[in-house]
Amino acid sequence: MNILLWHVHGSWTTAFVHGKHRYLVPVTPDRGPYGLGRARTYQWPDTVDEVSPEALADTDVDLVILQRPEEIDLAERWLGRRIGRDVPAIFVEHNTPKEGNVPNSRHPLADRDDLLIAHVTHFNALFWDTGTTRTTVVEHGIVAPTATYTGELPRLAVVVNEPVRRWRVTGTDLLPLFAEIAPLDVFGMGVAGLPDRLGLPADRLAVYDDLPQSRMQAEIARRRAYLHLCRWTSLGLSLIEAMAMGMPVVVLAATEAVAAVPPEAGVLATRVETLTGAARRLIAEPGDAHRLGVGAREAAQARYGLDRFLADWDRLLEEEVCA
Repeated sequence: MNILLWHVHGSWTTAFVHGKHRYLVPVTPDRGPYGLGRARTYQWPDTVDEVSPEALADTDVDLVILQRPEEIDLAERWLGRRIGRDVPAIFVEHNTPKEGNVPNSRHPLADRDDLLIAHVTHFNALFWDTGTTRTTVVEHGIVAPTATYTGELPRLAVVVNEPVRRWRVTGTDLLPLFAEIAPLDVFGMGVAGLPDRLGLPADRLAVYDDLPQSRMQAEIARRRAYLHLCRWTSLGLSLIEAMAMGMPVVVLAATEAVAAVPPEAGVLATRVETLTGAARRLIAEPGDAHRLGVGAREAAQARYGLDRFLADWDRLLEEEVCA
């Protein structure tokens, strides 16, 4: 199939475009949020083609993957076709509800009969009220990291985007508690202002802004444990990638993380003191860290493998195009 989708979430899109189709990604001169084009920090196959909005009207498109509500209007203008009527469409919901009266949050695409909403976690499907719009769940999958856990550095790794702006959502306010136990290395987009905001010195907090994925994973794998403190986000793929590298994880038990992290993979709790105690133990006991890392890798491979993810999507794509 020829599938039109925007480059929105790097890790998810990287897994999705490893399928057997041709993927058309809009690109604009400014490479802004609706025309970012091909990824620059992720490895994408040659089956991903950049296409300008002007060229889309004459481009054969079998199905549209939507990830933001405003993409519906964009796609209709650029394609000259009605989304969900003239061309099938699936809306991928990556996020937990952020606005409204949770758990009564109405999805912006509720009560539509012209598209399907595919949630990436069962938690998201549970908490969004989509009315009569058809829904399904296709759980995450990842491209297996090439890096392998060593844990040689007695430091804690964190991957988070925009931790200053998002603050309590991403558990940024909890980081100083863990910096008392071991130095923190924070990777992601928009992390440069974090040391000043937290008031932590360089020997307790280092930040690495928007590294290429392969380099970031190689660096993370050298840290003793992975720290995931998100209060209200969907399931972070960086957490699954850390587990797949064989890394032990210390995780706040919120949203889909409670289903993704079994006891043999690390420590999962809502009590912060339990998590700080686990981090202290893993820093002090490399053997325990490696033992949990083995369980983490097995759990990630069993549930979030790329082959399963792509097979699930292929079944869904074929159902929607052939409907």
